Amino acid sequence: MARSKPHHLLSLMLGLALTAPAVAVADEQEDLAPYKMLRSLQFVQDSVVLGDHSAAEMQRFMLGTIDQRLRSVDASVYDDDRNVDAALVYAMSGGNPATLEYLVSRDVNGYFDNRVTDVLRKYLSGKGLLVAKTLVETANEYRDKKIGPYLSLVGGNVMVARSPLEALKLYDQARLSAPGTIVEEAALRRSVAISVEAGLVDKGMAYSQRYVRRFLHSPYASQFADLFVKLIVDHEHDVKPEDVVSILGFMDDARQREVYLRIARAAGIAGKVELAKTAAEHAQTLSGGDTDPLGALASFYGNMASVSTPDVDSAAQHIGKVADGDLSDRDKALRAAARSVAEQVLKAPDPASLTQAKDSTSSNEENTSEQAAVTTDAESQSPTAPSEVVDDGAAQALPADSSQGQQNADPAYKSFMAASRSKLDDIDKLLSQESN
Repeated sequence: MARSKPHHLLSLMLGLALTAPAVAVADEQEDLAPYKMLRSLQFVQDSVVLGDHSAAEMQRFMLGTIDQRLRSVDASVYDDDRNVDAALVYAMSGGNPATLEYLVSRDVNGYFDNRVTDVLRKYLSGKGLLVAKTLVETANEYRDKKIGPYLSLVGGNVMVARSPLEALKLYDQARLSAPGTIVEEAALRRSVAISVEAGLVDKGMAYSQRYVRRFLHSPYASQFADLFVKLIVDHEHDVKPEDVVSILGFMDDARQREVYLRIARAAGIAGKVELAKTAAEHAQTLSGGDTDPLGALASFYGNMASVSTPDVDSAAQHIGKVADGDLSDRDKALRAAARSVAEQVLKAPDPASLTQAKDSTSSNEENTSEQAAVTTDAESQSPTAPSEVVDDGAAQALPADSSQGQQNADPAYKSFMAASRSKLDDIDKLLSQESN
């Protein structure tokens, strides 16, 4: 019942806006101050993220109406600071960036704070990093003002690339200043994204729980679900299974089943067998077993993960039983890949390859332990075995058998070694004479 009343009100507002004569609508707009119109926009946007998706059309209408009003209103209206704030919040709420440029260029009375407008204009033009420090300072300065939550949200968006932890602080500041609003929804969702990438598992789970409890019916909830699945799969060993169950427990069965299926699929592709099986079992429980199409899909994901385990034979059989109608095109391609892997694993070895392996092994075994002992003994009586320098500068020793054979068979080598010993003897004699 809590949502039916706003839904009815928004439908009535939209109907009146679309059916009223143009002249009457224009007259009504002239009587409304920009800040009053902005309140209506905020109400509509907050209703959207709280689950009233029919309000999306009204949001587009309100953005266009406020845009016209801000451009056509007499400049004296901005004597009221609430209207100045309304223009700034409008710009940060999906409004037309050109309208802010229009107002600032005509602000001869100094109604707008240049620091705020400068950073917003840079941000809206895609150059926020150039004023990141100023933007953070401005957000902190205005944190208790009406534009504070919006500035904190914008500041967080800019700081994500430079300092994720600083961005988290700004998002926390934004959501705590505007609970239950589109600002909090966006701040929570983006905080989950940062936690996933930075490996902040505890924070990510805490943000996820808040999001599910407050904005489960948001049109952006699917984006959140993707982030939540990534958090679980990427940090499998750091996430407590009971925490996952607790968070998803706030959802109805259909949504829980969808998330568990996403986890099972992502974990199966990542080769995380136990997680894939566990998620698939939860999804099957919520879908009524293998007879249900979604239950069959859960079974498919669970068996797909087992292709890389000793249960590959059973997994391959179950994968082949899934009907084409139960799979999307992406899952059909996934099944084909899983089948290919299973076939390669179960394929009998080629006898020819075994023969080659045997021959190779026997030839490598020609150097017996006795020969190795003889080689070692010979090396202990001669100078260090020669080495060759490879490209990276490392010395790579020649094989003992080839170097020893070269020493025994090559007359030039013997002559070189004899000359070297002769020179060493001469040097020793000279040193001995000098010492005497």
